Amino acid sequence: MIMEVELPPALETFVRDCVADGRYRDRAEVLSSGLRLLQDQEARKEAFMAMLKEAEAEAERDGCFTVDEVTAEIDEMLDAMEAEKAKASVE
Repeated sequence: MIMEVELPPALETFVRDCVADGRYRDRAEVLSSGLRLLQDQEARKEAFMAMLKEAEAEAERDGCFTVDEVTAEIDEMLDAMEAEKAKASVE
């Protein structure tokens, strides 16, 4: 399929430079490469949004912890590790 595309001057220059530098065979290859990257980005965005919806559903179903609760639990764990370390150095 043939498609005509108008690009702003800066992008047109970029495409020409990519071909002139030998990184791409022609303009179509440059544009195809860019579109594949965009396609990949959109797929990753969709996957992220699906994961986010799943996490939200899980939080609604199973509940969740606040930042303060998590921080308090981590502090308790660190305190316990420090106490064990101090106890081991005394023995």
